[in-house]
Amino acid sequence: MYAIIEDSGQQFKVSEGDVLRVDTRELAEGAKEVVFDRVLMLAEEGNVRVGRPLVTGAKVQAEVLDPLAKGEKVYVYYFRRRKHSRSKTGHRQKYLEVRVTKIVA
Repeated sequence: MYAIIEDSGQQFKVSEGDVLRVDTRELAEGAKEVVFDRVLMLAEEGNVRVGRPLVTGAKVQAEVLDPLAKGEKVYVYYFRRRKHSRSKTGHRQKYLEVRVTKIVA
């Protein structure tokens, strides 16, 4: 069984046990679980349910692995030739890392 969910404008294909990196969000103190209720499609063996736009009553439950996971460092380098103008900046995106525990149809 797998599901296609939508979170923060992105779509993810998930199965039980998958590890995802989604956009960081405010969690309650000590929260160990996240529920994704925007399910676009559910698929079991030979049975596919497509929502219009969402599948009613479906949700995906996930446990929080790391609330402050960090992505790769990205460097941005601006250079203007013959102007003595250079600048180098970096960015490191923060993510919420979760593991899918259950898909409720």
